[in-house]
Amino acid sequence: MAAANLGAGGGSHKAPGATGEFFAPGSLVASATPEAQCGLPWIETPTSYDGILLLGFGGPEGQDDVIPFLRNVTRGRGIPDERLEEVAHHYRHFDGISPINEHNRELKTALAAELTARGLDLPLFWGNRNWAPYVNEAMTEAANAGKHRLLALATSAYSSFSSCRQYREDLADGLEDTGLGQTLQIDKVRQFFDHPGFVAPFVEGVRDGLASVEAKFPGINLETEVEVLFSTHSIPNSDADRSGPPERGFGAGGAYVAQHRAVAEVIMGKLGRTTTPWQLVFQSRSGPPQVPWLEPDVNDAIRLLPATGRKAVLIVPLGFVSDHMEVMWDLDTEAMETSAEVGIFAVRTPTPGIHPAYVSGLVDLILERVTGLPGANRPHETTLGPWYDVCRTGCCENARLGFKPALSGLKP
Repeated sequence: MAAANLGAGGGSHKAPGATGEFFAPGSLVASATPEAQCGLPWIETPTSYDGILLLGFGGPEGQDDVIPFLRNVTRGRGIPDERLEEVAHHYRHFDGISPINEHNRELKTALAAELTARGLDLPLFWGNRNWAPYVNEAMTEAANAGKHRLLALATSAYSSFSSCRQYREDLADGLEDTGLGQTLQIDKVRQFFDHPGFVAPFVEGVRDGLASVEAKFPGINLETEVEVLFSTHSIPNSDADRSGPPERGFGAGGAYVAQHRAVAEVIMGKLGRTTTPWQLVFQSRSGPPQVPWLEPDVNDAIRLLPATGRKAVLIVPLGFVSDHMEVMWDLDTEAMETSAEVGIFAVRTPTPGIHPAYVSGLVDLILERVTGLPGANRPHETTLGPWYDVCRTGCCENARLGFKPALSGLKP
């Protein structure tokens, strides 16, 4: 199968889209372990894995990588390089280096240490969607090491096409590209938007952020003069509406919006700040302006705050597990500039990164599958969870492209 030589290291390449599917006889879930082939929402049978497949988005690591990386991100859309260069300046501002790969290296190291501390002999293999090391390379590395039963862990907490199903499609792409469809069995950790380990760093960040606002403005009224903006990546309305299982009936915004709102409510509730004003905002939209995307944009929301009497804004990157380029540029650069322009004091809270609670929580999620923890005992902070080990039928369709082969879920 032809592959473009786009990544560092000569032979690195992004797998082309899969055209086939890989099923064990009688199974409902493509290329799953025997325990997961039943397709139940939660797999409550202990499963013996021999490796963890860490899935990332990927990012450029030098100026020469930027345009090839953006070609990967936008593959199939026919976007010319001249338009890609309009986005490239975000990366070029930081010497063409996205922080995401280095963050994943740090996360891989932290996870390995936590797994060892828990007595789990599970080697980690790391693969990205859009830049080296690619998912198909990680699969080949695992197979060459004699590993055949992998548990995939995506660095994305919420349900949508781009944050869940596309990773599942990456797995199918990688199996077809490598020819390992009959060799590797791959399951995937559930979406962890409301797992305590993911929520705890945000609770801590909002608490400390509000404290810094009070230190800056002694006596400030947190119920009338401060606004908390929970920010996440905007996606097309049509994709948001299709996020999550159709039978859950989430309505406009689908599971993607519902999950973010639910987690934000939990954070404010844990801090006893239910009367402090907050809202869910969006960032980093792309695509043609005539296509509706989730709103309001974080900058538009900030511009409206002075008229409401707000003196300070707390910006919480709720949709991000680490300081992606979207956090560094859209929040740390543009949103901070907008805040300064309108005379609002702004604080940006941290992402989970390698926070001990987050790393420990990810290993807890791995252990759920290793031990077959019953669904009723799975920890979750909102009434929406715990989310599913096996994605349900019709979950997170891409409105433009429809359903493509994907692992770790029921068809389509």
